[in-house]
Amino acid sequence: MLGKVDDLDEHGFEPGSRAADAVVSQLEARIGSGQLPDGSFLPAERDLMAEFGVSRTVAREAVARLAGRGLIETRPRFRPVVRRPDYDAALSALGGVVAQLLGQAGGVKNLYDTRVFLEAALVRHAALYARKHDIDKLRLALAANEAAIGNSAAFYLTDMAFHAALYELPNNPVMPAIHRAFTAWLRPHWERMPRAPERNRVNYLSHRTICQAIVERDPDAAEQALRGHLGAAWEYVRGTFETT
Repeated sequence: MLGKVDDLDEHGFEPGSRAADAVVSQLEARIGSGQLPDGSFLPAERDLMAEFGVSRTVAREAVARLAGRGLIETRPRFRPVVRRPDYDAALSALGGVVAQLLGQAGGVKNLYDTRVFLEAALVRHAALYARKHDIDKLRLALAANEAAIGNSAAFYLTDMAFHAALYELPNNPVMPAIHRAFTAWLRPHWERMPRAPERNRVNYLSHRTICQAIVERDPDAAEQALRGHLGAAWEYVRGTFETT
């Protein structure tokens, strides 16, 4: 078992660290350095107990924390598998905390306002810097969105895809990960949103206006259209939320 600070020097544990913290720190460093590569198995539970001198309870707590951080994938009756750290894993690890925050008064609105702030910047960037293949991708997403107007389930997916194209345009891997996180965090609330072809058409026309402003290289018009679109969307769905 891990004991006093003097007993931890062999493993390089920091003074005052709890046993599970120390195990997590060491394994996290090995994953980050590639000593435990992506797709490899985490050492067996009994091996962790022997190497670090910890109890089964501590070993299992350490594994649970690594899984919570997205650094390993766990399945019942299988050895945990190492997963290379990425932005999706980092944001996914926040999911439980974010779910709690969204349950607080104003929680959903705060997250939604953050999305508006970020997407306003993204459409301005798109209007200034989008390349031909970016425009082509945005137009394809818009065409799919129009084709799905009569099918609300499909429209929801193409709506997300249109906005996803905006996050992909800066060619920064953080941005698509943020969009996927926003989508995952807000989905339970958005799924309660009333949908109809008439409303789908309104949203499509807003997307078309945003796209046209980007094509015309007008960042002010693009931002105005984006804010108008998301502002109207919020007013339409806010009544479906228990807290706003």
